[in-house]
Amino acid sequence: MDDVVKRAMAKWPDVPAVYGWLALDRRGHWLIKRGSITNAALNQFIGRNYLCDPEGCWFFQNGPQKVFVDLDYTPLVFRVDSALGEPLQLVSHLGTTVEQIHKVWIDEQGCIIVQAPEGTGLIHDQDLDPLFLHALEHDNGSPLDDHLFDDLSYWFESRQPPPIRLRFKGQRLALHLIESHRLGSLLGFNPHPLQPKPAAI
Repeated sequence: MDDVVKRAMAKWPDVPAVYGWLALDRRGHWLIKRGSITNAALNQFIGRNYLCDPEGCWFFQNGPQKVFVDLDYTPLVFRVDSALGEPLQLVSHLGTTVEQIHKVWIDEQGCIIVQAPEGTGLIHDQDLDPLFLHALEHDNGSPLDDHLFDDLSYWFESRQPPPIRLRFKGQRLALHLIESHRLGSLLGFNPHPLQPKPAAI
């Protein structure tokens, strides 16, 4: 968090929070009232002061004011930062490099979701094939063929976990199934924070 933000919070501790104003889309773009923010300095400022509260609601600390963020899918978006054929490297839309992955999922639409110490993030759709898929392999270590998404409906209907692993910095992580509508509740974040109702008098 920026020092200027910390000072503002100390000076004005009771500024009401804002809801429904700022959003994060599936490609890691900040949106104000659904319009893209094109100012690079503002994007970086939001990213440096982007946090999560104990209830799993993500927000931008805009000086003394919390601006809660509506998530189109996940709190983070990860880009592949390695060339095809090289060991997989990931960087978040905030510019942080991922050093460890705790768990990896695939949803019914073929989206890949990664849980890292930085938080839960979606793999950017433009990086899935071939950059990310190149780091997947079968349980027996053989290379993955081109039919990963052909079996999605079978895996979800049968509740069979896919026999696929992700290679990442010495880890071999199982690929788990997750339904998109359960993502936030299962992974501990609230995609659409709501303003609390006034207390009854």
